Amino acid sequence: MSIGAKGIQHIGVSVPDLDKARAFYLDLLGAVEVGPPLEWRDNPFIDEVIGLKGSAARQFMCRLGNAHIEVFEYSAPAPERQDPDRGVNHHGYTHFAVQVDDIQACYQRLLDAGIRVHAPPSMAGITVDDDGRRHGYAATYCRDFFGNVFEIMEIYDDPQIRPVWREGEGVIAPD
Repeated sequence: MSIGAKGIQHIGVSVPDLDKARAFYLDLLGAVEVGPPLEWRDNPFIDEVIGLKGSAARQFMCRLGNAHIEVFEYSAPAPERQDPDRGVNHHGYTHFAVQVDDIQACYQRLLDAGIRVHAPPSMAGITVDDDGRRHGYAATYCRDFFGNVFEIMEIYDDPQIRPVWREGEGVIAPD
């Protein structure tokens, strides 16, 4: 029996530098900060919720299209540094995907900002019919300033992508 989940409310990301993360999520990706930032130390309620004793952190929440991302910088307990080359084949959350209108322009802007991109996006997956309508998609994986993986995608209506995304409707939720 289902627990009654309605959808994903937000995704949480822990980073070693909140100011640099703001530059990435707000300035580069174009997310919009929502609500006031939060900061805590010695808060038994938060410690219990997150399962960490003596936690201290700063945080901000932002909205990127249809999703929210909560970004944390913990100062206590001391966080372990992430391997910036951690493979996406390892168990756990591996990436989030960002839909863009022009993947080639996005790719270049990311490179110019110092973002590591795994491979240039191949445009072979996008076709143009006689009416000039595009079909298919192009995508590639990238890593933010800290090694967290994200994907950029340019998507058009296509039988392969239709089960999860449709032009004019966006992400398709199961009935």
